[in-house]
Amino acid sequence: MHYYRYENAEVSFCYKYLMFSYNIIFWLAGAAFIAIGFWAWSEKGVLLDLTQVTRLHGFDPVWLVLLVGAITFILGFAGCVGALRENICLLKFFSGVIGLIFFLELTAAVLAFVFQDNVREWINDFFLANVKAYREDIDLQNLIDSLQKLNHCCGAKEPDDWNLNVYFNCTNNNPSRERCGVPFSCCLSDPADSVLNTQCGYDVRKHLKHLHKVLCCCSGIDLHSEFVSLKGDWINYIYIKGCIPALEEWLPRNLYIVAGVFIIISLLQMMGIFLARTLIVDIEKVKFNY
Repeated sequence: MHYYRYENAEVSFCYKYLMFSYNIIFWLAGAAFIAIGFWAWSEKGVLLDLTQVTRLHGFDPVWLVLLVGAITFILGFAGCVGALRENICLLKFFSGVIGLIFFLELTAAVLAFVFQDNVREWINDFFLANVKAYREDIDLQNLIDSLQKLNHCCGAKEPDDWNLNVYFNCTNNNPSRERCGVPFSCCLSDPADSVLNTQCGYDVRKHLKHLHKVLCCCSGIDLHSEFVSLKGDWINYIYIKGCIPALEEWLPRNLYIVAGVFIIISLLQMMGIFLARTLIVDIEKVKFNY
C-alpha cells in the first residue's frame, strides 16, 4: 500500500510563536483577573467565611471577574503550551472552546434581538433584585453607583424603585436615616462641589409621600396633576430617568461603538482559531512524515 508523504513538512516558526505571543497576553491577563478577584474577596472577608457568598441575595461582581479570569487563564495556558510543545490535544481544546464561545455570543445576540421584550423584562428584574441587595455587598454597591452616575439614571425604571430596599423604603417603621431617600449616585452633580456629598439623596421622596397623604384627604384637588408636578421637582435634585430606559436610549446612540467592539472581539477569536488550526495541520503533517 502506498502512503503519500509531505515533502519538507515542518511546523511554521512564524505561526508557532505568533500563537504563543497571542496567548501569553491572555494568560497573564487571566492570572491578573483571578488575583484581583481573590484580593477583593479577601478584603470583604469572604475567604475567611465562605458562607458570605451564599448569603448574598444580589449579584457579586467578583464572580464575573473570577469567571472571566478563569476562562482566559485556561485558554491562554492551552494556547501557549500547545504552541510551544506542539501539543495537538491542547490546540484542539483551545480552538474548540473559542469556537463554542463565539457561537454562544452570536446566539445570545440573535436571541436578544428577537426577544427584546423578554430581555428587557429580565434585565429589569435583575436590576430590581440587586437594588434590594444594594447594601449587602460593597462591590455590588459600587457597581450600581457607577452605573447610575455614568448613565444619569436612578432605579430600574424610576427613583421609586428604591422602595424595594430596606434602607430606602418609605414605611413608617423604617428606622433608617436613609428612609424615603435615594443613593447619592442618583443626585445631580454640582461642578462647584469639591467634596462628594453622600447625603444628598436623604428625604428626597419623603415630601412626595407626605403630599400624597394630604391630597388624598382633600377634595376638589386634582391629585394626579399635583402628584406629577411634585415628582417633576425631582429633576432639580436627582436623576428621574430609570437605568433601563437610559440603556435603551444609549444603545442606538452608540450602535457603531457596540458593533465595533463585537467585531474586534470576533476577529480576535477567529484569529486564534485560525492560528490553532494552522498549527494542528502543520504538526499532523510532520507526524505523518515520520
